[in-house]
Amino acid sequence: MVNDAADIRPQRARGTGRLTARFSAGRARVGELYQEGCGKIRLPETFSVEMEAILINSSGGLTGGDRLDWTIRAEEQTFLTVTTQACEKIYKAADGVAEIATHIVVGEGARVHWLPQETILFDNAALARRLDVDLGETSEFIGLEASLLGRKAMGEAMSAGLFRDRWRVRRSGRLIHAEELKLDGDIAQLTSLVPVLGGEVAFATLLYCGGDAEAFLPKVRDILGEAIGGASFWQDKLVVRFAAVDGFALRKILIPMLSVLRKGAPVPKVWNL
Repeated sequence: MVNDAADIRPQRARGTGRLTARFSAGRARVGELYQEGCGKIRLPETFSVEMEAILINSSGGLTGGDRLDWTIRAEEQTFLTVTTQACEKIYKAADGVAEIATHIVVGEGARVHWLPQETILFDNAALARRLDVDLGETSEFIGLEASLLGRKAMGEAMSAGLFRDRWRVRRSGRLIHAEELKLDGDIAQLTSLVPVLGGEVAFATLLYCGGDAEAFLPKVRDILGEAIGGASFWQDKLVVRFAAVDGFALRKILIPMLSVLRKGAPVPKVWNL
């Protein structure tokens, strides 16, 4: 019997999911599907060449010490869209940091649209998130990460905590995109600065890698309008960053922008549930 409360370790959530899509009989089909712990993957019928995958964290949220690992692979010529069942919630951390690691591999001539719903960080949350993408020379990738520092409509705010976000994108082994975000300590004061978020609490980074990047640039800038943010293009890469007063205002920009990058296709249906 354990008498010392210090020896009792809190239960932690662990989730792992792996999905491989391969082209067969005219459409993307499952090559591998593995899930463990709180990490679940569901594949709704699309009635098209596209495969849609919905990632689920059955623990209902993450806190310090929890970890999710996702590996997504699209083999040659496949089209795979990956989203999440709901917004991922990052709760107050009594100890440790919540971790989310995603690795995406996109084969030659394949397309992957990484479109998770927003991550909501509550006060005193601690999250370290990592996205690693390996692209083939002729593959296409759309990557999105949108974050909310509390839910403004509920009177919530992330005043303090930690949020680290790391992206690495490579094409044929060459690093083509890298970024690091770190919000630490007094989040409210830091994000009030104009060079950071200017007091806004909802923000997103959207990355497109593919042959249509230059053509998309003026359309994306039109959607941005007077919003806080900007869009840049070089080589075959389009990067868009923007911020808004709350999640609703963020989606008013994000949804039409995704429709442009997806050539008229809507966001995944689960976004509207």
